[in-house]
Amino acid sequence: MSQITGMLLLHRRIQKLYDRSMDDIRKNFSLSRIEIIIISFLHNNPGLDTAGDIVDYRMLSKGNVSQSVEALIQKGYLRRSADKEDRRRIHLSLTEQTSEIIRQIDDVKNLFYQNLTAGLTPEETQQYEMITEKLTQNVLNGLESRCNTNER
Repeated sequence: MSQITGMLLLHRRIQKLYDRSMDDIRKNFSLSRIEIIIISFLHNNPGLDTAGDIVDYRMLSKGNVSQSVEALIQKGYLRRSADKEDRRRIHLSLTEQTSEIIRQIDDVKNLFYQNLTAGLTPEETQQYEMITEKLTQNVLNGLESRCNTNER
C-alpha cells in the first residue's frame, strides 16, 4: 500500500471511529451526525458562530448545514440573532438545553483521543501533535494555492 493510500485510509478510519463513538449521543438526543458537529463546533469555536463559518471550517454542504440548523432551532438547542451592524449576517448560539449534550460530547472526545493515542509515550503524543499541525498547515496552504489558481 502506498503512503498516500495509507494516510487517506487512516483518515477515513479515524473519522468512522469518531462518528461511531458519537452514536449513543445521537440516539439518546435524536440528533443527526451533522447536528452533533454543529453543536460541537459552536461550543468549541467562540466567535465562529454563523452557518457560513460551519460550512467553511467543517467543509459541509450549505444545504445540509441549513437544514440541520433549522432542525436544532426547532428542537430548542439553537437560537439565531441578526448581527447589530449587518442584519443579513445571522449569528447562532447554543441554548442551555445543550449543556448535557456538550458534556457528553466532551467526554466522548476525551475518551476517543485517549484511545487514539493509547500505547504512545508522552513524547510520541507530542510528536504526533506537532506532525499533525504541520500536515494541517500544508493542507491549508495547498487548498489556498488551489483556490488562487482556480480564480485566475
